[in-house]
Amino acid sequence: MRKIMFSSKWKVTLALLVVVSFISCSNRASYKAVEIQGGKIAIDSVWDKNPNQAALAILAPYKAGVDSVMNKVIGYCPVTLTKGRPESPLSNLVADVLRNAAAQVLGSPADIGLVNMGGLRNILPNGDITVGTVYEILPFENSLCVVTLEGKFVKELMQNIATVQGEGISNINLEINKAGDVLSAKVGGQEIDEAKIYTVATIDYLADGNDGMTALMQSQSRQCPDGATLRGLFLDYVNKQAAQKKNITAVVEGRISVK
Repeated sequence: MRKIMFSSKWKVTLALLVVVSFISCSNRASYKAVEIQGGKIAIDSVWDKNPNQAALAILAPYKAGVDSVMNKVIGYCPVTLTKGRPESPLSNLVADVLRNAAAQVLGSPADIGLVNMGGLRNILPNGDITVGTVYEILPFENSLCVVTLEGKFVKELMQNIATVQGEGISNINLEINKAGDVLSAKVGGQEIDEAKIYTVATIDYLADGNDGMTALMQSQSRQCPDGATLRGLFLDYVNKQAAQKKNITAVVEGRISVK
């Protein structure tokens, strides 16, 4: 048998490890949790009072690069566009942008535009619109999806929207009640034809049936062009409006009414 020789230094170290292990095992047996407490730590300006200067120095060139992009003014909004159910100026605008963006797939706008209120994370405030403003409103990587849906499933989609008391819609007139029932639903001013095939411009998240939009899972076809994020489409829209010297605005039009 081969012997392993240890120096006196290692012998002391091994002896200490044995003692610590013994104490740990003993302590583990004699202690038990008697109370668990939790709380929230607010991540706010308090943490900015004494920033780590070394860290700031490292981040400075990257921050300057990001700020130069995010602080770029790309348009102007003369009034604050709020978001909320059953209908709001901002949700109307974004749904319109989606419906019109379907032209890159269909050659013309879709029959219906649909975006979820939960996907709009901020309002569009009055004043200059920067790239950062759009990122605050649309922070997710949601992409345009154009789906085809039979009329009977479009009616089901209207019920999905009524159940949650409204979403961002375009080219739809929907009357619902407070219980979440559909009283009347029209697409392009016409009653929904159950035998007709409709095109719906939405985002991939909803096309998968999320946020209660389960009717979209019944689509006959689905086209999601590469790189067509909702945020990118909205940025393009603002830039094009600015190029034509037009402001960004929208109003509540009665697309969804609660009886």
